[in-house]
Amino acid sequence: MEHKGAVVVLDFGSQYTQLIARRVREMRVYSEIHPCTITLDELRALAPAAVILSGGPASAYEEDAPTFDAGVFELGVPVLGICYGMQLAGKLLGGRVVPGARREYGRAHMEVSDAECPLFAGIDVREPLPVWMSHGDKVEALPEGFRACGRSRNSEIVAGYHRERRVYLVQYHPEVAHTPQGVAMLENFVHRVCDLGPNWTMASFIESTTTEIRARVPAGKRVICGLSGGVDSSVAAVLVHRAIGEQLTCIFVDNGVLRGGERGDVERIFREHFHMELRVVDARERFLGALAGVDDPEQKRKIIGREFIAVFDDEARKLDPGAEFLVQGTLYPDVIESVSPRGGPSVTIKSHHNVGGLPERMKLSLIEPLRELFKDEVRQLGDELGMPHHVLWRQPFPGPGLAVRILGEVTAERVATLQRADAIIDEEMRASDIYASVWQSFGVLLPVKTVGVMGDQRTYESVLALRAVHSSDGMTADWVKVPYEVLGTISNRIINEVPGINRVVYDISSKPPATIEWE
Repeated sequence: MEHKGAVVVLDFGSQYTQLIARRVREMRVYSEIHPCTITLDELRALAPAAVILSGGPASAYEEDAPTFDAGVFELGVPVLGICYGMQLAGKLLGGRVVPGARREYGRAHMEVSDAECPLFAGIDVREPLPVWMSHGDKVEALPEGFRACGRSRNSEIVAGYHRERRVYLVQYHPEVAHTPQGVAMLENFVHRVCDLGPNWTMASFIESTTTEIRARVPAGKRVICGLSGGVDSSVAAVLVHRAIGEQLTCIFVDNGVLRGGERGDVERIFREHFHMELRVVDARERFLGALAGVDDPEQKRKIIGREFIAVFDDEARKLDPGAEFLVQGTLYPDVIESVSPRGGPSVTIKSHHNVGGLPERMKLSLIEPLRELFKDEVRQLGDELGMPHHVLWRQPFPGPGLAVRILGEVTAERVATLQRADAIIDEEMRASDIYASVWQSFGVLLPVKTVGVMGDQRTYESVLALRAVHSSDGMTADWVKVPYEVLGTISNRIINEVPGINRVVYDISSKPPATIEWE
């Protein structure tokens, strides 16, 4: 959706671009993302209230570096440049950008040298502020008329501004959680500099989205929803059902790589609670057959994406040969990790089964009503739609299912092993006091065997990695300090109750640099 008066984020390829928009939306101010290649006329037509320039992996002084029309600075709206956005803005306005003496990545400290800068209003700047850096270049000289307002050990200029032109530049990333005062700085930009108040809500999103869906789907046309039972597809289904009612049919595919008991839970919830038309397809043999002998994670995702669409296409023909639309619960994090959401230069991290894994020729047109929402926004949306709490607060589950939690070849035997282990993890985490604060907790079956001893007998069996993380949106995450007694109970139960596993290890890596899922 494109809203007049939005805070427009121009994407230069940063993996945090979506996070910038999310932070602005948390202030109940609508923000949307466009590629840095947008023309000035196209941008002007959006009538933005402000423009934020994202970070990116390029160097501003390289010949083929992503750039934008400098006429943005003449639109008369506030501009905030972040990281690469600062360097590029500084260069276009007449400043000087040079390679840094050393690359600066991770936690740094900024000394605020000009407390009058509106970005720091209400923030205690008597001590250096922790900030998150990710850059190799630096602004050596600001454009004429700009004032430096922050410095670090690596650079004399890590923040600057021009009050009259309302252009603000920061070298660090205020949008990430690792910059503790970053949200306050963004709030100062949005509320103080831009003078924007909170006016974007989930109620308004529901109204506009249902209107768009009704306008797109002709009366009487059948719409198919690819239902996984997870939060995203469930909310997407309820939202689309509100828009078009009985024109929607949900199809649940048992692909053989689901959590234990998943199929029965989905049938019960959507038939008995939501009263939707639901068709269940047993495609276990089809999926496991297609995955046989495949151990590359990208291939797994693409195979599962291909098979999902093929199954939906087949079922749509049986249901209604004239069906034209497929609903998916694709979210912003899915999109940013697969491709830039609006054509910018973002780097692909991994293909998601319902984004990068789609075949080039697909017979159903996609309806993705959640494509520009983050997970926390989806839960807010579901709450606004009156959905049950236990459905909305299920832990996220990857679209490719256990296939990307089984490293190496996926077989029916290995799936059954991981299902048993995962059930124990879920049971013990729920029984602990920390479950409600955990984003995800699950097992990963490794393609590694180790020697063990059980009942005085030598064993040579598989290793299971336990993963538990804190996150708010899936874009960044940190590992959970699970109490030792809980870890011990999980490990003991899995080794004793799950044949084929004789060792459990705990993953203590954060995102970045790791991802939440192992594949």
